[in-house]
Amino acid sequence: MTATAQSSTPTVDVGVLIPVTVHFDDLDQMGLLHNSRYQVLVERAWVAFWRDQGLIRAGGLTDDAFNVVKAFTITYDLPITAFGEYAVHLWTERMGRTSATVHYRVCSTDGETTYAHGTRTVVRVDSTTLSPTPWSDKVREIARTIQRPHTA
Repeated sequence: MTATAQSSTPTVDVGVLIPVTVHFDDLDQMGLLHNSRYQVLVERAWVAFWRDQGLIRAGGLTDDAFNVVKAFTITYDLPITAFGEYAVHLWTERMGRTSATVHYRVCSTDGETTYAHGTRTVVRVDSTTLSPTPWSDKVREIARTIQRPHTA
């Protein structure tokens, strides 16, 4: 993460908080964040995290950034009822040979209030063959920096 983002974003014990914005047009007719927009916030947070790590560049996705979502789960805890600034709390749960499962929380900017939580599993694929391919050592190391410690 950039020094600017770190200094303005509260810290969490595990993982990282990424600032996200809910815009007026993300709200539905009842004034609630539409359920489909939560996944968009999570995807945007992951892109911001990997971009800050130097993995995503202006030219597009390359190498480890070329991956597809295999599964996405979500539980809605509280409705988001206003546009403005929020955060997505991200952490790595499991890093396999070609896949990774991460957890997330859509939350308040201070990380105190959780609006939704879930998991996201991605598979790294070769950009030519679209076949699963192993993660690089660089991505494994970055993923470890936000990994939840495993207890026995």
